[in-house]
Amino acid sequence: MKRRLLAEFLGTALLVTVVVGSGIMAQTLSPRDVGLQLLENSTATVFGLAVLIVVLGPVSGAHFNPVVSLADWWQGRQSGQGLSGSELGGYVAAQVLGAIGGAVLANAMFDKPVIAWSGTQRSSPHLWLGEVVATAGLVLVIFCLTRSGRTAAAPLAVGGYIGAAYWFTSSTSFANPAVTIGRAFSDTFAGIAPASLPGFIAAQSVGGVIGMVLVHGLFGRPAPGTAEPVVPHQDAP
Repeated sequence: MKRRLLAEFLGTALLVTVVVGSGIMAQTLSPRDVGLQLLENSTATVFGLAVLIVVLGPVSGAHFNPVVSLADWWQGRQSGQGLSGSELGGYVAAQVLGAIGGAVLANAMFDKPVIAWSGTQRSSPHLWLGEVVATAGLVLVIFCLTRSGRTAAAPLAVGGYIGAAYWFTSSTSFANPAVTIGRAFSDTFAGIAPASLPGFIAAQSVGGVIGMVLVHGLFGRPAPGTAEPVVPHQDAP
């Protein structure tokens, strides 16, 4: 379990480092072109996320996201495996701490204030709707792969979905409460004001529930022995 928590901490930290760091680099390289900034930021995120899933997935499953971990716990109550309640708490804590650490690291690498609360307000209902759609889609992608026995495709599918959702959702697809919290610690391109966190996290939670309802509608109840999301890890039955 210690190795799994370390993997979740490290993976979420590096994911936020990629998101925040590439956002800072994009602002530096393309200071007057927001569209190009988003392209640079989303491209780095796609590749970074896919690599992290491949490298750390065998240790912890590569959740890096409290919504995914909560969905794993819920599915496990029906399939007889998955995270226990205490493991869920450990995963979420590791993910949130990792996300904060990743933002701090990115700030430090680019000579920004190590902790600088973001001033970017993201509090409009249309952005919350975007987060519902982004998170529901992410859960749908992950758990459809899991239920159909195609978890080997997770790095490509999850990275590709997040890259696409950067562009087709109004919120640019945070889709992750831990990453959302981490991004509040950087007043840069990828940041979100602390006051905007409750709305985003609530929308992500709703999206997670919708995603799991859709998975249940498509595949029914999970059978015993259903694979672990995002990819099976070495401790899975």
